[in-house]
Amino acid sequence: MKRRRDISVFGLSFLDVMFCGFGSIILLVMIINSETLAQRKVVHQDLRGEVKRLETEVKTGQDYLVEVRNTLELTSQQETAARGRTREVLHQINQAQQELATLDKKAQAQKEHINRLKSDLKRTEADRQKLASEQEQAEKQSRNVRKFIGEGDRQYLTGLKMGGERILILVDASASMLDETIVNIVRLRNLPEGTKRQARKWQRAVQTVEWLLSQLPTDSKFQVNVFNTESYPVVSRSEWLQPKRNSLDEVVAGINQVVPEGGTSLYNAFDKIKGLKSKPDNVILLTDGLPTQGKTRHRSGRVSGKQRLNYFRQALKRLPRNVPINTILFPIEGDPLAASEYWKLAVSSGGSFMSPSRDWP
Repeated sequence: MKRRRDISVFGLSFLDVMFCGFGSIILLVMIINSETLAQRKVVHQDLRGEVKRLETEVKTGQDYLVEVRNTLELTSQQETAARGRTREVLHQINQAQQELATLDKKAQAQKEHINRLKSDLKRTEADRQKLASEQEQAEKQSRNVRKFIGEGDRQYLTGLKMGGERILILVDASASMLDETIVNIVRLRNLPEGTKRQARKWQRAVQTVEWLLSQLPTDSKFQVNVFNTESYPVVSRSEWLQPKRNSLDEVVAGINQVVPEGGTSLYNAFDKIKGLKSKPDNVILLTDGLPTQGKTRHRSGRVSGKQRLNYFRQALKRLPRNVPINTILFPIEGDPLAASEYWKLAVSSGGSFMSPSRDWP
């Protein structure tokens, strides 16, 4: 039988101490590990917060980067647009410079043109003054287009209006212009034409026409129409004549060849005026009474005063409006209404009326 080993007290205590030491170490390790784990957890929490912060910053940076990229793109577009506008502005500046150069040339040309116009204006003014001086001298030398030879100037027909651009002289060349009395008219109308032309009353009418022609304004036009049963111009080569010496001489020669005969149709005389292309603005009528017929000849031989008045009023309807009628009434017996009717015509048309003395003109 084996011998039983003896138990060593020292050995047991050592082992207890060792186990206690190991337990203490394990406890210490566990304590340290727990603290380490706690610290690690805190550190991990801190790191996680830092990571979140960094993630937030990264996201913010990304958003800012996107915004910066958008801003950069917008800036790039604006830069491109600005470059386009710059090119356009430069083009406009170039055009403006070219237009300015053109305007400078035009301004210079206009300035030269203005200087030439000023020179022309000075010359024109000098010519005008010269012409005015010559005209004044000519008016001083002779105030009339045609001279009229008679007893003095005979300028006492103060109411007669000789102005106007187109002056028409209407001359009654009917048989009544041969004399002032009916008896002498009947006697003279059966005599030869040469004797009729030399009748005293008709010669007064011819001389009156000559006097009127001598008073025509130099800047006017004129015509002389004679009328009895018909109306016609003494000189028919033109509707209106210039008051020059050759035209005036031609008219005077023509009026001296007229033979007073037939009845008096004021209707046809006024109707002739209405047919003119250019209407007169002044009419001078030489007659001795109311008309003896209208458009056509009176059927019976004798014409009453009432009928003559009716013919006169019919003739007025053929007269164009706004034409002044200046009447020179020669005397004749048996026509008391003539003076009042021609005076009314003068008042209504804005003309004048006169009955000159036997020694005029």
